[in-house]
Amino acid sequence: MDEVARVRERFARFAAEEAPGRSDVYEEWAGGVAGDGEIAAILARIPASHRQPPLVFAVTRLRGAAASDYASWAAFVRADAEGIVAECAARSLQTNEPLRCAALLPALSLVDGPVALLELGASGGLCLFPDRYSYRYAGAAGEVALDPADGASPVVLAAELRGSVVPAVRMPEIVWRAGIDLQPRDPRDPDDRAWLAGLVWPGETGRAERIAAAVDVAASGAPRLVAGDVADLALLREVAASAPVGATLVITTPGLLPYLPRARREALVAGIRDLDARWVTLDQPALHDAWTTPIDPGTWGDGFALALDGDVLAAADPLGSWLHWRA
Repeated sequence: MDEVARVRERFARFAAEEAPGRSDVYEEWAGGVAGDGEIAAILARIPASHRQPPLVFAVTRLRGAAASDYASWAAFVRADAEGIVAECAARSLQTNEPLRCAALLPALSLVDGPVALLELGASGGLCLFPDRYSYRYAGAAGEVALDPADGASPVVLAAELRGSVVPAVRMPEIVWRAGIDLQPRDPRDPDDRAWLAGLVWPGETGRAERIAAAVDVAASGAPRLVAGDVADLALLREVAASAPVGATLVITTPGLLPYLPRARREALVAGIRDLDARWVTLDQPALHDAWTTPIDPGTWGDGFALALDGDVLAAADPLGSWLHWRA
C-alpha cells in the first residue's frame, strides 16, 4: 500500500469509527480526505507519525481554517499545503483532557499519601492536578460529589458510573507534581494555551470550557514539565529521583503507551516497575501484557482498563466520561 492509500484508509477509518457522535465537522473532513486523492497526496507528505486526523485538523484550524464544509477546508489545504506539512511535522498529538482524572481518581484513592505525581506524556500538565478539581459521579448504583478542601473547583469533572458498585474516592494529598513530554506546553504561554484549545474537536460540548478552566489551574500551579523522551529510562530515573523524600511516587501513563513501538513500550513498563513507585495507567486491554491478571479482549467489553501496579480496577472511557468498577 502506498502512502496516499494509507492516508485515505486512515482518514476513512477515522470518519467511520472515531468522529461520529463527537464532531460532525471532523467526520465530514475525514470522509472527504478518504475520497480525495489530491488532498490525500498533500497529507502523505507529512511523516506518518505526525498525520493523525485530529492533529492534521487541529493544525489547519490553528493556521486559520474555519470549521466549515469540506470543500472550503480542502481549498484551504491546497492553498497552504507547504505550511501545513511543515507545521504537522513539527507538532505531535497532545490530547490533554483533564476529564481523564475522573477515571484515574479511584486508583489514586488507593495510594497512601503524601503523593509525588509524575505523568509521562504530560503535555500541558492538566492531569497533574486531580486534587484541584471537583468530581461528580452518578449512575444507577449511586452518586458521589467530591470537592477540594477549599471548596468547589472551577473545573467540574462529571462521569457516568456504570455497573452496580460505587468506588470509594478521596482527594489525594499531592505535594509534588512533574511531567515529561517531548514538547511540554506551558499553560502560562498564550501560544501553548491556543494550541491546547485548538486540540478540542468542533462540536464537543463543554470540553473547550473545561480545558480553558483547567489550563488556568495548571498555570497557577506551575508543575515541573521536562522536555524529553518519555521512554528514556535514564531521564525517567533522574526526574523520579527529584521527588521529595517521604512522598509516595506515583507514575501515570494515561493514553501514552499506544504512541510507543512495542519494544519501547515494554521497556518503559519494565523501567517503571524497577522504580520504587506506584503505577497508574489507562490502556486498551490488548495493548500490552503488563496486567497482573491477563485480560481477554474478547470478553472485556467496552472501554480501556484502569489499573494500579498492573492490577485491573475498572473499565473506563479513554477520556474519562464513564467508569465501570470491576475490582
